[in-house]
Amino acid sequence: MGAAIFEVLCLTVADPRSLLVHRMESTSIAGITLEILKEAREAVRSSPLGVINTPMIPCSQTTLALNGCGMVHLKMENLQRTGSFKIRGIANQFARRPRGGRLVTMSAGNYGKSFAYASKYYECKGKVVMPDSAPASRSALIQSLGVEVERAPTSSLVSVVNRCVQEENMVFLHSYDDLDLIAGHASLGFEILEALPNVDVVVVCCGGGGLLAGVAAALKLSGCESTEIYGVEPEGACTMYRSFIERKAIGMDSKSIASGLAPPSAGTLAYEVCKELVKEIVLVTDEEIKAAVSELYRSGFVVEPAGAAAFAAVANDKIPDVAEKRVAIVLGGGNVGKDELTNFPD
Repeated sequence: MGAAIFEVLCLTVADPRSLLVHRMESTSIAGITLEILKEAREAVRSSPLGVINTPMIPCSQTTLALNGCGMVHLKMENLQRTGSFKIRGIANQFARRPRGGRLVTMSAGNYGKSFAYASKYYECKGKVVMPDSAPASRSALIQSLGVEVERAPTSSLVSVVNRCVQEENMVFLHSYDDLDLIAGHASLGFEILEALPNVDVVVVCCGGGGLLAGVAAALKLSGCESTEIYGVEPEGACTMYRSFIERKAIGMDSKSIASGLAPPSAGTLAYEVCKELVKEIVLVTDEEIKAAVSELYRSGFVVEPAGAAAFAAVANDKIPDVAEKRVAIVLGGGNVGKDELTNFPD
């Protein structure tokens, strides 16, 4: 498993499987262990925020046509509480911090929505710093939940957050590069395994890498050594793809119709996990994402551009050798307004 550290235990055990379980519990990927992920899963399941175990739907039971794909399943995070997978990480982050306080984060919309939802429940004062390229409808929704929004160019998001921390004494919650957040997102990986125990391929959208890292850690630390995990990014916002090439987390001036997948940089912790566990990062064009949103909509599924990227990769044969394999595609979110949908082909 690359740089993964295995703690070898000098124990005599009657059942060799118990040694395997202990070994997996002791394995650490960038400080993340199976025990940490299991604790986070319980925090997510018991969260007062009402995180949903979303359905896994076989494509064979839909009107979607994916050429050459035999056993493809859709993990419907577009049906999740607050409309995206982000509530999973939020649930674990808020479970591990005291109530109250003044919090700040940066988000293109989905994390911000979940952040605002949780801030209201936990009685926190919050601010979301959003890229000015994000749809205005999303900032309006976040503000309606009682959280302040400040818009700024993508390249200035970190500077604005730093100002809030230093001058306004706010506590920063990272939207994609935080251990508690990644561990919370791992709950999605466990649910995939519960629904599809022998999954061969898992395809996940990737922005900063928090979801991809969490899902990959849940699968690999659970012993799914042969499962291939792919991340999908837009061509114009390929920070993790470039990080794989340069062998360090890098930033770029990200631009894509999938604003939720266009952070200013890949997460440092997320990159460390993904480089060990993810087979490949593949790229899709904005046009391929638009077509995927439209195809899903025609089949009755409302999925936003960022949430449709993984489906776009499979639909455009970007994932190799999936014929007759058990494939799980994560539909990351469904927060897309009528004003946005009018820009997509019929």
